Amino acid sequence: MAARIIVGLAVIAAIVQGLWPDLVPENILPLVIVVLGLVYGVMCLDAEDATGYLALAIAVGGAAATDVLGHIHVIGPHLDNIVDQISVALFGGVVAVLAIRTWNRIMPSDGD
Repeated sequence: MAARIIVGLAVIAAIVQGLWPDLVPENILPLVIVVLGLVYGVMCLDAEDATGYLALAIAVGGAAATDVLGHIHVIGPHLDNIVDQISVALFGGVVAVLAIRTWNRIMPSDGD
């Protein structure tokens, strides 16, 4: 249930930031998107088995970086802006996976 709420909030924030970047003052919405990605990564991912999530983040990041949807007339650039924000949330989750996996490698386990 928490995962659906986090994803829903991230998608809404990405749509708002992608379509109306100046709607929320103080540029706070990109920060919210990153924090939602981090929270999702910590709460909803198994850092030791996140291959599918990491592949998705790379794919969406690549699509965002190439502005692939920009070739659709009229609405394409707006869709690209939304995908850019979604990739920010996904990369926030990637950073959470990195932090957790690093922590797991540094801290001794019970068997050591």
